[in-house]
Amino acid sequence: MQSDDLVSSLKTDLSKSCGTVRVLVGVTGSVAALKLPVLVSELLQLSGVDVRVITTEHAKHFYNPSDVSVKIYTDKDEWELWTDRSDPVLHIELRRWADLLIIAPLDANTLGKIASGICDNLLTCVVRAWDTSRPLLFCPAMNTAMWMHPITAQQVSRLKEFGYVEIPCISKKLVCGDEGKGAMAEVSTIVSAVRQYLPKPDESQKT
Repeated sequence: MQSDDLVSSLKTDLSKSCGTVRVLVGVTGSVAALKLPVLVSELLQLSGVDVRVITTEHAKHFYNPSDVSVKIYTDKDEWELWTDRSDPVLHIELRRWADLLIIAPLDANTLGKIASGICDNLLTCVVRAWDTSRPLLFCPAMNTAMWMHPITAQQVSRLKEFGYVEIPCISKKLVCGDEGKGAMAEVSTIVSAVRQYLPKPDESQKT
């Protein structure tokens, strides 16, 4: 049986949410993952928003977890939490908790996985189980040469067919030194996109 402490910790974390909109941020192995702390900070400044993060293993290379002010869930958490039939399944619990999922950045590898239905880590399992009536936003980020490969357009189109919303990448000088399209959208653009899904103020309360 899984440790009661781990199960209790999960239930506490996912039940103490005080926000009216619960945003789950997925972060993958692009250098743009270094913007995760800023993105989380900006999202938390939106009224009525609570945030949790799912990270892939490769994404961990680009940011310091101590700079992120919310709980970060990992593949290790998925497997440590479940040891018996009565234990919670983390990717299902997170899927139930979230009102909106945003993947920022979405690297080429994870883009290909999602387009093909592969679910071999915590994030892709959440995506595979995602309720498509809820918003899923994705922010591609990769080298220009990877972005220009013909399969990329096919995979992005496939995600849009699922009903997912693209926040397009932009052109700039990349960390590798190349200049061109493939950089993740600016954090301000991403936050503005999320804001569109927040409840509008009750018109009757306006004076």
